[in-house]
Amino acid sequence: MDKKRNLENKINRLLEMFPVVAVIGPRQCGKSTIVNRLRPDWKYYDLERPDDYQLISSDPAAFLSLNPERVIIDEAQQYPELFKVLRGVIDTERQKKGRFLLTGSSSPEIVRGITESLAGRIATVELWPFTQNEFYENPPSTLYEMLINEKTIPKDFMALQSTITTRQSMDVWLKGGFPEPSIEGAKGNDAFYHQWMENYIIDYIGRDIRTLFPRLNINNFRRFLTLLAQYSGHQLNMSDMARALEIGVSTVKDYLDIIHHTFLWRNLPPYIGNRLKRVQKAKKGFFRDPGLLHYFLKISDLDRLLIHPVAGFSFESFVIEEVIRGLQSTMATRVDFFYYRSINKSEVDLVIDGPFGTIPIEIKLNSVVKRISLRGLERFLADGKGYGILINRGKRPELLTDKIIQIPVNYI
Repeated sequence: MDKKRNLENKINRLLEMFPVVAVIGPRQCGKSTIVNRLRPDWKYYDLERPDDYQLISSDPAAFLSLNPERVIIDEAQQYPELFKVLRGVIDTERQKKGRFLLTGSSSPEIVRGITESLAGRIATVELWPFTQNEFYENPPSTLYEMLINEKTIPKDFMALQSTITTRQSMDVWLKGGFPEPSIEGAKGNDAFYHQWMENYIIDYIGRDIRTLFPRLNINNFRRFLTLLAQYSGHQLNMSDMARALEIGVSTVKDYLDIIHHTFLWRNLPPYIGNRLKRVQKAKKGFFRDPGLLHYFLKISDLDRLLIHPVAGFSFESFVIEEVIRGLQSTMATRVDFFYYRSINKSEVDLVIDGPFGTIPIEIKLNSVVKRISLRGLERFLADGKGYGILINRGKRPELLTDKIIQIPVNYI
């Protein structure tokens, strides 16, 4: 499972800039593997091991005085007091870089510790399950460096090369990117794949959620996850969801915050950059790993997925997540992600906004471009400069208009 990850270069560069780098993300996405791969000669402690937890928590000041640098601390959210002590140790040699690597799975705890205690001393990066290029052990697409370059023009994308085949993209879309089950699933071990998914959700609800939110109604929360699979990729009608679950709308909002902050779900806010256009402001979101979504929907093969009513929404979410992960692997900062839908139903699936400009992206499952597919992009681009992108299952990059480029999914 020790495949090269797109974030490795970024983590190495951040260690040259900051005393501490934290790698956060969902459980079982490869955080321990990547930090040990990058710094195999550093001391390693896992706060989910009772011995390591006792060693550090019994006297954290003494522990850090003996281990002032070259230390990896896994699952750091298990002992939030560590962050305060770590701040003092760092400040004694403020200019020294690359001293600690932390990992964390439960975002609310570790983010609180970082923001309250280590602001200015730490860089945080988010690791995800495998992207499609990572799973097939290919280098990342050059698309993302092109996107963050403000001088890029549509014809430049014609030079893109595919890193994998369309069928390989479809397989990652179906099964998702969690390392262990995706690797076993690729070997034909479907029984293990399905058992892993089942037990992942059991552990997530029974351990992480129960620990973080001890007063939460666990049965209602599991029902919520199953129901939410029907809404993945859609604008969310929280009143309908609340009625279906016989709970309050405020509880639905709390549940959405929980799964967003524990990395299973991504909330995508509406783009309101053009104040002159009336836009819909309903929340939209999706399961970040398509394998988990398809587990909840009981879809286990590609043929069935392609004819399922959720196929278009699922594919859209898969592509959005790939694009976001690709951009987060670069050193670009101040990059935000939105969706756009006006009152008159003009839509764009993903809007990227950063120092390089605003880039709208439309996503279609089909391989043939219909003129109507470009309407949302054309309207979005009508009153401004820049270009738009259509991502689908086409054969090659193509200029569709002077402002819109088609990029096949296996090129991203």
